[in-house]
Amino acid sequence: MRQISGNKLLVKALKEEGVEVLFGYPGASTIDLGDELYKQDSIKIILPRHEQALVHEADAYARTTGKVGVCLVTSGPGATNVVTGLATANYDSVPLVCFTGQVARYLIGNDAFQEVDIVGITRNITKYSVTVRNREDLGRIIKDAFYIARTGRPGPVLIDLPKDVMAELGSAEYPKTVNIRGYKPNTSVHIGQLKKALKMLHSSKRPLFLAGGGVNIARAEDIFTKVVEKTGVPVVTTIMGRGAISTKHPLFMGNIGMHGAYGANMAVSNCDLLFSIGTRFNDRITGKLHAFAPNAQIVHIDIDTASISRNIHVDVPIVADAKEALLKMDEYVQPCNTQKWVEQIQKWRSEHPLTMRKPHGLSPLDIIGEINSRFEKAIIVTDVGQHQMLVTQYADITPDKHLVMSGGLGTMGYGLPGGIGAKIGNPDVPVIVVSGDGGMQMNIQEMATAVLEELPIIICIFNNEYLGMVRQWQKLFYGKRYAMTNLKAGALSRRTGGQEYPEYTPDFVRLAQSYGAKGLRVTDKADIGPAFDAAVSNTKGPTLIEFIISPEEMVYPMIKPGGTLEDMIMDC
Repeated sequence: MRQISGNKLLVKALKEEGVEVLFGYPGASTIDLGDELYKQDSIKIILPRHEQALVHEADAYARTTGKVGVCLVTSGPGATNVVTGLATANYDSVPLVCFTGQVARYLIGNDAFQEVDIVGITRNITKYSVTVRNREDLGRIIKDAFYIARTGRPGPVLIDLPKDVMAELGSAEYPKTVNIRGYKPNTSVHIGQLKKALKMLHSSKRPLFLAGGGVNIARAEDIFTKVVEKTGVPVVTTIMGRGAISTKHPLFMGNIGMHGAYGANMAVSNCDLLFSIGTRFNDRITGKLHAFAPNAQIVHIDIDTASISRNIHVDVPIVADAKEALLKMDEYVQPCNTQKWVEQIQKWRSEHPLTMRKPHGLSPLDIIGEINSRFEKAIIVTDVGQHQMLVTQYADITPDKHLVMSGGLGTMGYGLPGGIGAKIGNPDVPVIVVSGDGGMQMNIQEMATAVLEELPIIICIFNNEYLGMVRQWQKLFYGKRYAMTNLKAGALSRRTGGQEYPEYTPDFVRLAQSYGAKGLRVTDKADIGPAFDAAVSNTKGPTLIEFIISPEEMVYPMIKPGGTLEDMIMDC
């Protein structure tokens, strides 16, 4: 029987799994594997500039294509640099397979050069994490990894590859099937529980659908919209669920939670049945647990058994994939009498509509409005902060316009690499990155990746010279003591007692140009349109547009710390 090295088998496995793109950064323990990848041309190899960004790129690639994202990094610091990206993917249920190099088996545990116990480090932030100890187990472990990553609640898997195992000769066979003892993801829907839930839905007077990120992960937007329209039941979403139904749909009432819309939060507080699909009920959504949906019976559909009744006690639990459950619901649902209830929610919305006060300068709403009107089809990728919340409040998300972000972990630095991964996976779809000046600097080195891959992404930086979200809390709750949030602070400001600050650094426009990208700066509303014109016409590389925003721009509504959904600050 023909024998091949572990490195050759891994390349063969990637091809059989249909991998088209691999995001990789080399090192001593993976140089032989890199040599094998060099010999083939069916898998595109993307070389980012940092391992954290590498995982974010694979993450956004996976989110926007439905395929498994694949990463390759070396041992030691290469492996530890992927931890934040794996945690990000784990929180948001993104299917990744991450291969890490490792020192030879006889060196493990001896504090060898670039040796870390990456399996131990990542055990709690991956679905499965394993070191390959025997060459003959390699094929099975890789096959299992791809299956685990994409089935059940999707998530990241890490495979640690000792250098000597990968050099060893062994079977050239790659398994065709998977049989993992103890891992049997649920693929069916309990019809009895579902019918019970639908009976409650039809008999309730104030029913409400709550759609979480699970609806989008399952790619169930179309069938969810069909069920909503059949029932006439209004919909609210988490920020990760935004887009489960078009934000322009008359039954969509807004996002709920810390920066949710007033009407949407009031709907949750006053509904008598909350029919939730694909959400974990985290603290940013619920506020004080005892006051969340206090008058409602709760139905919870989720693919992850551990997520049900973990934070909020539910009356009817249904463990199922969101799409499979919705397809069954479509067979049984009937119209509900919701006219008066919908009118009440609309009244709350009209009493306190989503809006921003007259700006001190350039308004974020003008920028988001330009994106709404200009792009019928797009992928919008945000970083984390005020700009992210504004996008979740005001950006139109429709069947042709999708939103990608780090939701569960709130990872600053996700935006730019996320945009790169989304564009690589969707070359014919416009990709707009919206970032703050703080988050942008966390992975700005990826401008080189975007330039070299000739990716015409449009990067919008909302520059308010501060870490804006933390500054907002400091302004509202900490007596305007802006500790560690002024991005111009340094030796000069300390020397002058905060009376003098230097010019903002970096100069984003010149920095973009130094990478070979187009760089523009906008300070006036009249220049927004022309800036986007220039960006759209730049089809051979990225365009960075720096928008100068006042630090006084705030994100409202906002729930007070420790408050309920009804304890909302509307403006200040």
